[in-house]
Amino acid sequence: MDSNRIESSSSTPKTHHNRVQPSTHLSEVSSVLYPLFSVLCFLCICSSIWADWQPAQGPLMTRWAKQVSPDNVHREYPRPQMVRKNWLNLNGLWEYAIRPKAQQQPKNFDGRILVPFPVESALSGVMKAVGEENRLWYRRTFQIPNKWKQKRILLHFGAVDWETTVWVNGRQVGSHRGGYDPFGFDITDALNDTAAQEIVLSVWDPTNAGYQPRGKQVKEPRGIWYTAVTGIWQTVWLEPVSKAYIKSLKIVPDIDSKSVRVIATCSGETTGYGLEAEAKTGWFTKAKGKTKVGEQIDLAIKKPKLWSPDSPFLYDLKVTLKDSQGKTVDAVNSYFGMRKILLGKDDSGVTRIFLNNKSLFHFGPLDQGWWPDGLYTAPTDKALRYDIEVLKRLGCNMLRKHVKVEPARLYYWCDKLGLMVWQDMPNGDRHVGRKGPDIKRSDESAGQFELELKRLIDAFGNHPCIVMWVPFNEGWGQYDTARIADLVKKRDPTRLVNQASGWADRRVGDVHDIHKYPGPAAPPTEEKRAAVLGEFGGLGLPVKGHTWQDEKNWGYRSYKTSEELTDAYLVLLDNLRSLIGGGLCAGVYTQTTDVEIEVNGLMTYDRAMIKMDVKRTAAANKRLYLATP
Repeated sequence: MDSNRIESSSSTPKTHHNRVQPSTHLSEVSSVLYPLFSVLCFLCICSSIWADWQPAQGPLMTRWAKQVSPDNVHREYPRPQMVRKNWLNLNGLWEYAIRPKAQQQPKNFDGRILVPFPVESALSGVMKAVGEENRLWYRRTFQIPNKWKQKRILLHFGAVDWETTVWVNGRQVGSHRGGYDPFGFDITDALNDTAAQEIVLSVWDPTNAGYQPRGKQVKEPRGIWYTAVTGIWQTVWLEPVSKAYIKSLKIVPDIDSKSVRVIATCSGETTGYGLEAEAKTGWFTKAKGKTKVGEQIDLAIKKPKLWSPDSPFLYDLKVTLKDSQGKTVDAVNSYFGMRKILLGKDDSGVTRIFLNNKSLFHFGPLDQGWWPDGLYTAPTDKALRYDIEVLKRLGCNMLRKHVKVEPARLYYWCDKLGLMVWQDMPNGDRHVGRKGPDIKRSDESAGQFELELKRLIDAFGNHPCIVMWVPFNEGWGQYDTARIADLVKKRDPTRLVNQASGWADRRVGDVHDIHKYPGPAAPPTEEKRAAVLGEFGGLGLPVKGHTWQDEKNWGYRSYKTSEELTDAYLVLLDNLRSLIGGGLCAGVYTQTTDVEIEVNGLMTYDRAMIKMDVKRTAAANKRLYLATP
């Protein structure tokens, strides 16, 4: 499958209707018209329901909010690196209820919520807080297409924050703890033979009252802390599979050996089964390989086109599972980029970050990934893409995804448009002082953090855009730093590890990362680690009519006009460039957009405007990639 066309995947099977011939008897006409009448009635009911639904009136909305409705909400295929042809999108209107935590499933619900927007957001249509003393309930019904009857049915959740239990037709099918990783259940045995199937979800989220990874969410937003997010916040969907199917893929490119390693994990009875992999560019096959289930496939990529921010070339990949008779039982489409990230020495012997065996300065923003109308959830896929397009337009070659994990669609756009990603692990628990020792976490807290960290690496490790993992930020939840850095490196030896961005450096990992506001500044050079500036800048400009609140907005430094802000930014960038010759390898400017009362974004929170002069800003940013001064 052409990876360039993933975003247009169909979400529902087509239904074919027979035409009524003029000579058909009345009883035959009735047998045809009655189902049509039923469908029309259903559509009328849906139209009435949709007419009743409206987004809540939030403090600030984006222009994409007007495009959101129950019948078109996030219809894109949600898993771009493992695509199957048949699937069913369950986004749309669900019933919801907020009840005390100890209460059982409610008989009556409070109203309708638009999934996948978190309940606290305006686009959910609810915009209510839940809190750790309550539980959030969801309910909806669905139908299984007739042609899926002999298949196993998988129910997928992109992400639900935080503790989730799922029932189908009154039968518990599974539970999950984790607010950022995709999960799902085989619900086949819980399905009934009637047309309507029922899903019920129970979600509990302690937000900042718990130890779990939670990022910037708090019960009482203030300063750099934002509105809580509870419940479903990514796409919910169904797909049919055979009894034996491909469960996951691991794709490891190697530009030095001009090859890519493909490992497919399968589910079900696969004795005697085989796997085939084919890499393509457009219609042309570049490599083929096959093996038995449980073994890797090595594909030789002759004259590979390398992935980089300037040339984000992607190869298409198809992986097929065949039974002992050679019959195809499952097939998935994916893609990969041939690229390599590592440390190396420049001509002066300074340790630098290398991309594809060449030194490259990394520059881009701290990216919070928040939206005024959807909070954790972008209003549309076009909105998600827009942020990446703006950063490319401004001359950035990377972003640091800050204490949040995005839907796979975001990383797809970074892969496709060419933007490197430093991926933070969402933090939680207590903080380390600037000069204090690592905290000591409880076994339960540490276990949950490490479980979600491993899931993060496994779920998103195939994306060529991700070049660095960042387990800790500014001493937040930081414990056993050396062991955690080693855990990450062993889990994924193909990427860099930033043991702790800012504050508490333990002299491990691949980079020494400091924060300086407004800065810039650089840590001293080292023999085995690169020197990076993980946060700086934070220059503020509130734009009337485009802020979360009218007054008392906040930035590290505040300016009154776009011209003043641009002038100050250019001085900052000139000073940053002067540090590159001394060994600085990266700079992360705070930040992509304003977020709630923070007004230090390159864009306003509603993405209505870029706050600096685009041409001058882009020119200054691009000078950072010139020959080392």
